[in-house]
Amino acid sequence: MLRSLLPALLLSSTAALAEVPRVATDIAPVQGLVASVMGDLGTPALLVPPGASPHDHALKPSEARALQEAQLVVWMGEALSPDMARKIDAIAGEAAALALFDLPGTRHLATREDVLFGATDTHDEDHDAHAHDDHAAEGDHEDHDHDDHAAEDHGHDHAHGADDPHGWLDPQNARLWLGAIAEALAKADPDHADTYRANAAAAEARLDEAVTSARATLDPVQEARFVVFHDAYQYFEQAFGLQVLGALRLSDATSPSPARLAALRDALEAEGATCIFAEPQFDPHLIETVTASTSLPVAELDPLGSTLAPGADFYPRLIEDMAQRIATCAQG
Repeated sequence: MLRSLLPALLLSSTAALAEVPRVATDIAPVQGLVASVMGDLGTPALLVPPGASPHDHALKPSEARALQEAQLVVWMGEALSPDMARKIDAIAGEAAALALFDLPGTRHLATREDVLFGATDTHDEDHDAHAHDDHAAEGDHEDHDHDDHAAEDHGHDHAHGADDPHGWLDPQNARLWLGAIAEALAKADPDHADTYRANAAAAEARLDEAVTSARATLDPVQEARFVVFHDAYQYFEQAFGLQVLGALRLSDATSPSPARLAALRDALEAEGATCIFAEPQFDPHLIETVTASTSLPVAELDPLGSTLAPGADFYPRLIEDMAQRIATCAQG
C-alpha cells in the first residue's frame, strides 16, 4: 500500500512546487527581500552579482537565462539601472515586473549634483517629501492596488531621473516593499498567499530589530564626519542621522572634475573628516589621490553587501553590517 501511494505523493509534491513562480531580482538587497518573503518555497535568481555595479552591468548568459525563465521580475527600477528596463522587455517576455522604486509611498530623495554636501542636515519632516503619494511606509498594503503599478506592465514610462535611485538603503522603503512583494507573489501563486504574507510580516519584525540595533551602534558617532566613494548613501544618512561631507563620485557613479576633487580634498581637512569609505565595485585609486597627503583612515562600505551570504536574513544584516563598519572606522 505504501509503495503504491509513493508515486501519487511525489506527483502531488511536484505539482505544488511547480506552482511557485520563478523569480528574478536585480541586486542582492532586492534578492534578500524577496527571499525573506518566499521563505522555503523558492529561491529568487540574482541578475547583478556581488562586486558588479548595477548602473552598467552587462548580463552574463546564465543571468540572461534566469531573466528569460522568470515569471516575476522584482527590481529597483529604471532610475538605478536604465538598461535593465530594455532587458526586461526584450528577454523576460510575458513576466510580470515589480519596480520597487516606483511603488506608491516609496521615499524619494533628490539627486545631489555636487560631490561636496557640507554637513548633512537630516529633516524628518521631509521623509515623504518625494514620495509618489501620501501613503505612509507602514500603511496597509491592501489600501492600494499594486497590480496597477507592476504586475500588469513594466511601468517604464515613469523613470525618476532627478531622484537618487539608492532607495533600498532607507529601511522604511524596504519595509513597505516587503508587503508589495508578498502581494505580487500572492497574485502569481494564490495557493501560497497566506505564507507569503506571513513571511513578509516576520521579515518586517526582523527589519525593525535590525534598525534598532543599527541606531544603537551609530549613536556614539553622530558627530563624526565621513566621505564616501560614491553618492549612494543619502537614504542611510538621513535614516540614521549621519554627517557625510561628500563623495568622490556622483550618484550615477560618474567622476567629478579635478577641480571638484581638489575642493573635496580641502574639505577633508577643513571640516575634520573622520573616515573615508571605499567600495568593492570601484577602483580604489581615486581614493588614493584624495587621501595621499592625509592620515585619514580608509575602510570599505558596500551598499550592495557583497560580502554577506544571500538568503532571507540578507537585508537586515546589510543594515547592521553597514552600521558596524561606519562605527568601527569612526571610533578608530
